Amino acid sequence: MAEIAVCLLVEKLSAWISKERELLGSLSGNAEFIRDEMGHIRAFLRVADQKQEVDPQLEEWIKQVRDIAYDAEDVMDKFMLWLAGCRRTDGVLGRIKQTYVSVKNLKARHQLASEMRAIRSRVQSISQGQQRYKDIYAYGTSESAPAWYDSRGDALLLEEAEVLGIKKPKKQLVEWLSSTDRTSGLKVISVVGTGGLGKTTLVRKVYDDAAVRLRFSTHVWITVSNSFKLHELLRTMIRRLAAEFNKQPPRGLEAMDADEMKEFVHKFLQNRTYIVVLDDIWSLSAWEAIRYAFPRSGTSGFIIITTRFQSIGRAASTETNGYLYNMQPLPQEESKTLFYRKAFLGGSCPSYLEEIADIVLKRCEGLPLAIVVIGSLLATKNNNIEEWNKFLRNLGDELEGDCLRRMTKLLSLSYYDLPYYLKSCFLYLSIFPEDHNIYMTRLIRLWIAEGFVQPKEAKTMEEVAEDYVKELLDRSLIQVCETPDYNMPVRIRVHDILHTMIVSKSKEQSFVTITNGGDTQWPARIRRLAIHGSIDNMADLGSHHHIRSVLVLDNNHPVSKLTLSKLLGSACGLLKVLELRGSLTGKIPDEVFKLYHLTYLGLNTTNVNSIPKSIQNLENLETLDLSDTKVAELPVEILRLRRLRHLLVYNSTIHRGYWPFDKEHSCKAPYRIGCLSSLQTLSHIEATQADDETRVVREIGKLTQLKKLGVTKLREEDGEDLCISLTKLTLLQSLLIASIDEEEIMDLQYPLSPAPPIRWLELRGRLLKVPEWVPSLQGLTGLHLRWSMINEDPTESLQHLLNLRFLELDLAYEGERLCFKSGGFQRLKKLLLVRLNGLKSVKIEEGSMPFLEALCVRGCRLLAEVLSGIEHLSHLQCIEFSDMSERFVEKLEKQKEEDGGEWKLARIPEIQIYSLINGEWQRRRL
Repeated sequence: MAEIAVCLLVEKLSAWISKERELLGSLSGNAEFIRDEMGHIRAFLRVADQKQEVDPQLEEWIKQVRDIAYDAEDVMDKFMLWLAGCRRTDGVLGRIKQTYVSVKNLKARHQLASEMRAIRSRVQSISQGQQRYKDIYAYGTSESAPAWYDSRGDALLLEEAEVLGIKKPKKQLVEWLSSTDRTSGLKVISVVGTGGLGKTTLVRKVYDDAAVRLRFSTHVWITVSNSFKLHELLRTMIRRLAAEFNKQPPRGLEAMDADEMKEFVHKFLQNRTYIVVLDDIWSLSAWEAIRYAFPRSGTSGFIIITTRFQSIGRAASTETNGYLYNMQPLPQEESKTLFYRKAFLGGSCPSYLEEIADIVLKRCEGLPLAIVVIGSLLATKNNNIEEWNKFLRNLGDELEGDCLRRMTKLLSLSYYDLPYYLKSCFLYLSIFPEDHNIYMTRLIRLWIAEGFVQPKEAKTMEEVAEDYVKELLDRSLIQVCETPDYNMPVRIRVHDILHTMIVSKSKEQSFVTITNGGDTQWPARIRRLAIHGSIDNMADLGSHHHIRSVLVLDNNHPVSKLTLSKLLGSACGLLKVLELRGSLTGKIPDEVFKLYHLTYLGLNTTNVNSIPKSIQNLENLETLDLSDTKVAELPVEILRLRRLRHLLVYNSTIHRGYWPFDKEHSCKAPYRIGCLSSLQTLSHIEATQADDETRVVREIGKLTQLKKLGVTKLREEDGEDLCISLTKLTLLQSLLIASIDEEEIMDLQYPLSPAPPIRWLELRGRLLKVPEWVPSLQGLTGLHLRWSMINEDPTESLQHLLNLRFLELDLAYEGERLCFKSGGFQRLKKLLLVRLNGLKSVKIEEGSMPFLEALCVRGCRLLAEVLSGIEHLSHLQCIEFSDMSERFVEKLEKQKEEDGGEWKLARIPEIQIYSLINGEWQRRRL
């Protein structure tokens, strides 16, 4: 872990010296010495980090190295803070102020020089210690991390076709679920086993099974976890129950107490068939707190719980005369098959590695998680026997004790094998609570703000960070838990055992300090503070001046302006990251705008309603997240934030149509948006403002670093200027264009040459035809056409988009017939046909959409029969028909009855039909 701190320091020192050599003066000599010596120490730290657990003296030496790195970084940041104060003294008043404070500045400079000399002395001392340990733990260049390669490409994001060892237990659970009639009451199935055995994977496969989905009318999955909170769990359950039937949650849900919510759940499930999964229960009290929410008579219901504890599983299943399933490790042959699949990418094991592979497999003890993680790690060794032997030596004989502790030890080897830049990114995941689904874009911005992402030639910082995510996925250290319809990762998670490991290592290495609120024993040094509870009792943080990040990650404990002022005023002068998602009430404290080093300010879902002019003081701000806030306008001073890269206003008052700059400057501010030359994300800007509407869209062309852009309120006459601007955005990947209203025509029939590398496109407004430049976007993976009302069949021009995974046509076509021709849409995975009011027939030719998995047809009420040629879609897994005519549904039922087993939809695992009955959307059975 010290390797992370030292590497970041060496890189930061190099940049600092190069940029500020003239102003550093005599400080530069000490800075260069520290950089060079710490660079030499860095080479040894990879070995030292792995050996510290068996050598307490080495562990103490590494701690000293880490503390020096942190202290040196603090000195640099204090220097930059002092320098910023000097540079702000412009003009006559500025020179008067400069004269007034010159003595104070001289004193500050002397103080910084003294601190640098002290650090130099400490570096000299630890350098001597390094030589002693180098003699004990010999190392060579072979210890450096191997170059990583993305061996799976797009396959990283796809679920494996089969899960080894799951067929038999899945069959057993499905039989139990089918063993009762519809009035047999409640039964509990407990799936018990240690972490990493695949309990959740098994239950998810059962839960998603087509036969199971059809048997029960109601399906809910809830993750309980070790941080169980009754009120939060019940609210989540009620929201998901309502969503299951396309209903809104009951009014006053937030004010309900636990008993009222349990009564609601009980009444909702009464007289229904239901299956509820309670995943990862850690205490018997958690089960006892919610068990009576589920009706026990006059219905047919199943609760499936997963737990590591036999006592919990036995108690839950016994009281309902249910079932207990004990998970077992994988048998030897299946363990070997899974290991070879990961370590040799599906190939066979070379004969010279068979003996080592057998030893490693024996240590994995049939635990799927361990096999997957270790196998993925060894896949990076390129079948090099020396690298495999080195890994085997690191296994050591210390893997003794209980199974869970042994596996944690085993998995830590994957951590030690990471290059330093991935170690910091991986450990950073410990800031999030267990079982938390993490938005990838948010994580990437946080990584960049923390300084973990290193520049690479010809790549943006975000692209480099995306490579980091892929590498962690390739090593099976994180999992994709959600992908959008165009097949790119949206949210990721960490397995709970790996999460336990990184939380422990973060604590040991003072990388992240996590508090759940209340009385906390603070460590001597806090670098990053993750708050999972109330912060009301944190006034005693005043002595901790090293804090660089404060992340409040618990929406259930609002943070007042006063409380946050005390926290920031006492301990956070060098803060770089402030994440207050969902917690801040009232105005932003003035102390926030004194944080010169702040690069990330997250106010998502807070009650903040205004941004003051002092935002201009945050000269280093790169991300400002105002999504889901009440901020109605932005001060024009925000245009002075020349380093701002991401301005996020999704679902805020701004996004709903208000002018994004204050009224005083409304005639000038929008036209100067081009001065934010570093901006990469501009989620919303209105095209139509002031007298000369086209000037806004012209200004967009100056934002040449943009990767994500949303343009709303576009008028017909703005189209040409917008297209000209888009040709200048050579990095643009995500684009939304929306007209001023549903009737306004968007004139986008102008060439885009060169066309930006757009991967996601939404056009929301009237079109005379599909813009000619859309079919040329060969990198396009997701396309939404809404309100387009085109007369020509849009599939004609779109069918040859080679990478298109997702297509939605919503009020996009007014014709009577769609034809998906043979050879078209070769990679499409999901198709939505929505409110195509004139559509009467759809034909799918053989060879069209060969990989389509999901088809949704909604509100196409003139459609008389099932899509012709649907039997050609051999990969189709799910069909949804919603808001269709009664004639359509009746014909569907008649075809099923007449054709029996020969019915052309019989092989499709899941068919969903929703109709509006008595004012409510209800699912119908065929």
